[in-house]
Amino acid sequence: PRLDYRIQLEFASPKVVDAVLRYRPLEALNFQLGEYKLPFSIENTEYVPLKFELIEYPLALRRLMGFDDICGLSATGRDMGLMAYGGFLRRGGRDLLSYNLGVFNGEGINTRDRNRSKDVVARLTLRPVEGLQIAASGYWGEYGPDYLERIRYGAGACYDRGPVVLRWEYICGTTGLPDAGGTLASDGWYAVGGWRITPKVMAVVRYDTFRENSDLNATRQTDYTGGVLWVPFPRLRCQLNYTRETYAAEEISGRNVMCLMLTGIF
Repeated sequence: PRLDYRIQLEFASPKVVDAVLRYRPLEALNFQLGEYKLPFSIENTEYVPLKFELIEYPLALRRLMGFDDICGLSATGRDMGLMAYGGFLRRGGRDLLSYNLGVFNGEGINTRDRNRSKDVVARLTLRPVEGLQIAASGYWGEYGPDYLERIRYGAGACYDRGPVVLRWEYICGTTGLPDAGGTLASDGWYAVGGWRITPKVMAVVRYDTFRENSDLNATRQTDYTGGVLWVPFPRLRCQLNYTRETYAAEEISGRNVMCLMLTGIF
């Protein structure tokens, strides 16, 4: 009950995705060592692919938290490190206040650290009522052998109970650019609304906008997504999404994107 582990492998392009050892001596103080999701953002940690209502994660999360990061990382929001976490004021099976504080390499999954500094990630979560959480996250680090800046901040709220899902997050950050390119400031936010029409069918919509350079509105991309999630059997998920991609830059044409994903659990 106090010691457990988890291993997740990717076979399409063979690699270790998660390799976690957890020690839980106290409700308010626990430890996690290995490679796993960074404790940053509600969507990155609370909504794993088998729970996430849409196919693609929002732009700000993808560009600022290691999915297709501005700094060049492609790590699905994961890294290697040590984290302390816990909760306080337990009520009705939930902790009213919880925290995560970790130290990580800062280079993504399956990658040795390329500098002598470590990155620090912190998150504080408040759950005042059943189904509602309000969270704030911070990431302070440096990447690469040139110790380039990588700083991220995020805040958001989520209500997920019964047939209703409402979620919003704002993420911003600064990224040091190589070859004395200075520092790039970026920001974005999204809002998701979902309704479980039946136990097997859910409809979802999302507004998602991101500026790669927050000083230039021409770098803004805004996506409007609508989707349907159908779970005909407990171990089969069928998702259909339509996204209209729009760009503030006049020279870039908008796109219409249809995505279909089938997920089998066995």
